[in-house]
Amino acid sequence: MDFIKITEQDSNHNDLEKKSVRDLVESMHKEDNNALDAVQKVLPEITKLIEEIAVKMNKGGRLFYIGAGTSGRLGVLDASECPPTFGTPPEKVVGLIAGGIPALYSSIEIAEDSYSQAWDDLKSNNITSNDFVIGIAASGTTPYVVGGLKDCKENNIPTACITCNQGTPLSEHSDHKIEVIVGPEFVTGSSRLKAGTAQKLILNMVSTISMILLGHVRDNKMVDMQLTNSKLNKRAREIVMKELNVDMKKADELIIKHKNVRSAIDNFNNE
Repeated sequence: MDFIKITEQDSNHNDLEKKSVRDLVESMHKEDNNALDAVQKVLPEITKLIEEIAVKMNKGGRLFYIGAGTSGRLGVLDASECPPTFGTPPEKVVGLIAGGIPALYSSIEIAEDSYSQAWDDLKSNNITSNDFVIGIAASGTTPYVVGGLKDCKENNIPTACITCNQGTPLSEHSDHKIEVIVGPEFVTGSSRLKAGTAQKLILNMVSTISMILLGHVRDNKMVDMQLTNSKLNKRAREIVMKELNVDMKKADELIIKHKNVRSAIDNFNNE
């Protein structure tokens, strides 16, 4: 398949080492704004993707992200935030990165070159056609991700991709193609920059809106968040106080008894 790998094209900015810090800051900020504009253009595709994911998850399905390098880390980051934020079990949204856990902390670039490893990783998580898999790769050519989605398609598992080039091998194996074209990077080929920013924005939408559709947000509050530290306990207390018009002492009593915000609010009239 022939396509233009925009993510590898020369930067629009030259002689970076000769520029002032202020010029570099302003130039990078200008490029970052391009990521926002690029995401705006694919909102219809993102909408359709989220709607299908929510249908799967409402029926008990799970969401998987697969990626390598920066893209993989972004997927793991988004997945790992779902349990504390929305009270979901860790297996509901799963991030898989080429090279496994060590690749989160240090670069293991060779791990992304296997076309079969992602499928092995998915099978170890008992992947089924009830689940949904999103492949994340700025280039759209990463073997770990391309191979993973290809195997998913062959096994009737719905797929999507988030990539920053058009007409890529990854898109070929995706039911939903999110091709967010951010343009050449500020530092040529460094897709952890604009491409990573655009991917993170899209992942924010995918997980957050899916969880809203699954009922884990009431009004604009995280009523199912896990109360695992003082900050979250304070937030829970404030939500309960406001929603039920009770004082701090009563709010704390309800939270201690019912363990989370939703139960505290729903069971208040039964106290």
